Order: sequence, then C-alpha cells, then structure tokens
Amino acid sequence: MTAPPRQIVLALLGGSAALVVVHALGRFAFTPLLPHFLADGLLDLQQASQLATWNYVGYLLGALLALVLHAPSRLRPGLFLALLLNALLTLAQCFAGDYALLLVLRLANGISNGVVFVLAPALVLEWLASRQRAGLSGLVYLGFAAGLLLSNGLANWPADSLSGAQRWLPMAALAVPLALLGVWLLARLQLPPRPASGTGKGTAPATALFDRASTPLFLAYAGAGLGYILPMTFLPTLAREQLPAGDPLLEGAWRWTALACLLSIPLWNHLGTRLGDRRALLASYALQALGAAAPLLWPGANGVLLCALLVGGTFVGSVLLTQRLARSLQPHQGPRLSAALIALYGGAQLAGPWLAGLWIGQGGSLTQSFALGAGALLWALAWTWLIPLHPLHKEIQQCPT
Repeated sequence: MTAPPRQIVLALLGGSAALVVVHALGRFAFTPLLPHFLADGLLDLQQASQLATWNYVGYLLGALLALVLHAPSRLRPGLFLALLLNALLTLAQCFAGDYALLLVLRLANGISNGVVFVLAPALVLEWLASRQRAGLSGLVYLGFAAGLLLSNGLANWPADSLSGAQRWLPMAALAVPLALLGVWLLARLQLPPRPASGTGKGTAPATALFDRASTPLFLAYAGAGLGYILPMTFLPTLAREQLPAGDPLLEGAWRWTALACLLSIPLWNHLGTRLGDRRALLASYALQALGAAAPLLWPGANGVLLCALLVGGTFVGSVLLTQRLARSLQPHQGPRLSAALIALYGGAQLAGPWLAGLWIGQGGSLTQSFALGAGALLWALAWTWLIPLHPLHKEIQQCPT
C-alpha cells in the first residue's frame, strides 16, 4: 500500500504537533523558563531539580502506561486523551504559585507526555511502514525541534512583562490549539490489521523484547536517557553559572540548542537510511558525549556553546535512530517495543536531575555534575557497538528519503 505525498505530510504534521505540545511546550519549556523562575524567587535550584525529577518520574509512568495502551483498540483513544490533558495541564501551571501544587502538575504533565511521546511517533511510524515509507519516520521529530526554538522565544520575548507562574501563559496559548490540531490529524491515520497468528486471534506472534540483538540496544538507550538530560534541563542555568553578565549566550544557549536540533533531524534521518541506523547511532553518541563533557573541558563560552550545539544536534537523532533500529530488529513488536524503550529511557533520565540535586546539596557545582552525563553517553556508545547487524535492518535502509 502506498500513500500520496499530501497524506504523508499530514501524518508527519499530526505527529509533530503532538510532540510540540507535550515535549517542547509542556516539558522542555521548563528549561528556558527556569532562569526566570529563579530570578523571580518562585523556585530555588534544588526545588527546580526536584520538579524536573518528578516530571521525569511521570514520564516513566506514562511510558509504562503506553505499554498497556499499545494495542490498536486502545492506542488512539489513549493518545488523544493524553494529548488534550497535557495541554490543559500546561494551562493549569499558569495559576500554580504553590510549590506543592506545581509538583503535582509536573508529575501529571510527565505522565501524559510519556503516553504521547510513545504513541504518537509509534502510530506515525506504523502507518508509514504499512505504506513502505518508514525511512521518513524520523521527520516526525521536526515539530518538536521547531517547538524547542519557539519555546525559547516564548520564554524570553515577554520576560519583562510576566513574572512567576504567569510565564507559562505563552506556552499554554499555543499548546491548546496545537493539541486540537494534532488530535484531528492523527485521527485520520488508519492502521492495517496485524498479521494473524496460529491461534486465529488476529494478533502478531509474541516474541521476547530482550534477545541477543535487542539487549545491547536497550542498555545503550538507558545510558542515552541519563546522558542527555542534564544539558537539556540545566543548560541555560549552567550558562548563568559560567558566563559573565552581558554575555549573549546567557539568553542564547537554549536558542542554539534548539536550532541545532531542528537542523540535525533531517541529517540524522538521511545518515541512518544511507549508512545504516547502527553506524549513524554510534556517531551520534560520540558527538553527544563530547558535548556533555564540553563545559568541563572548556569552561566558559566555548564549552557552553559546544554543549548546546553537540547535545542539541544529536539527542533527537539518537531517539529516531534507536526507534527505527529497534523496529528493524523486531519488526512485529511495533508500538510495544517503542513503549518499552522509552520507559527505559525515562527511567534512566529521571536519575539525572536527582543526582545533580544531591551533588549540589553536598556543595558541588552544576558544571561538575555534567561528568555523569558524559560517562553515561560513553556507556551508550560502547553498548551500541555490540549490537549485531541483522538482515531485517535492510527494511529501513532501503526506504526512500
């Protein structure tokens, strides 16, 4: 079965809109907003670490919930409900001046985000795969990358006009209509029935998630989750710690991160299809590890900028390459495999802000905590090297770009 270009564009647009809502506006907008919250006195750095940790706990719970919702009869209703709920939670944060209430809202935001971040790309990938266009699936993350760039502007452009919890208002004003658009577009995607098994129940044959090929991929992805999260949570705050007042990177670090992310997604999508997802993933982790270590190796503007460019330009690439590589290793697992990977990713990344908070509480610096991220990414690089080549990987490599 094939699909005309217009249908493919609309499918990618629907998935992208969903990721903008939950991941760019609902989740990572917290990163450029954090320096303003600290200046307003709404939070201190330890409270910010705890908020990030609880958001990531929710993300893990949401990814685990997606394991239950991956069946075709539950995937779409669960996805749509979680997407709309996430937008409403972003709106609710505009009125949450109490820290305890904000903890609850960030936890709930993480749960709904985890569900959508698993199910929306999985739905688009399966729809594209059924039309022999799985090689385009990485482009669904373009919306998220554009959303990162937009969230930087929405956090900083009205900075002098808003204060405290009101700083969430621009995010909410965009999240609600985008959520409605995402639901409308994704509701149009119809998946073909799954291959029938020998039981006659119309389901694909059950296979183990962990085998000789997939286990190194899971272990690598755990390292990736822990490795990228410190820069992606604290980079603007790190810039304020390392750079003098008036340095343009104080406001621009997140913008460079988002721009690198946006420009890199088509590149990693292309490299994966041309070189193979495994080889491209090795390159992604090597560059990402260097980026996480850059503030330690070159303190100051050079290290901050290199961290922004290398981590921003690789972390989504590692996500899309891992998801495609996993599906090529176990093509019948579909959304279940995606949910398991992201649950592991979420579980690993929630440790990052928690460990950073412990280190800061003991008198350490935020910069020093980035060593943990660099080490985790080297772990990911080593395990990716051990992933065996598999004949089914050709399914993705041969898809057109």
